[in-house]
Amino acid sequence: MHEWLYIGAAPPEESCAQVGSDGYMARARRECQAYINLLRRVVGPEPEGAQLRIRSDQHDLGTYLSVACYYDPAIEATIDYAFRCEGHGPQEWDEEARRELRNRKGERHGHVD
Repeated sequence: MHEWLYIGAAPPEESCAQVGSDGYMARARRECQAYINLLRRVVGPEPEGAQLRIRSDQHDLGTYLSVACYYDPAIEATIDYAFRCEGHGPQEWDEEARRELRNRKGERHGHVD
């Protein structure tokens, strides 16, 4: 059975899309995917039994997206990885993430918005 740990919608020192704002879902999805890519660059790829994923949850203002690390509580390496992502991940976007966010700005996908 897998459990999950909330990581966030973006690095802690960065602003992110706000629930209820115009274009929220598309922007939030881009930011979360860029954050997953950044975490993999900084913390490393997920070990067997762990997975970084975009998660949707309900809020008073609507559905919001964030990054979560799903892990297997029976596998120590997955627990360690999840807590490294949560507590020792990047504080800001790196240049590659900024490029990714700029390059994808304005893209539209049928499954968002």
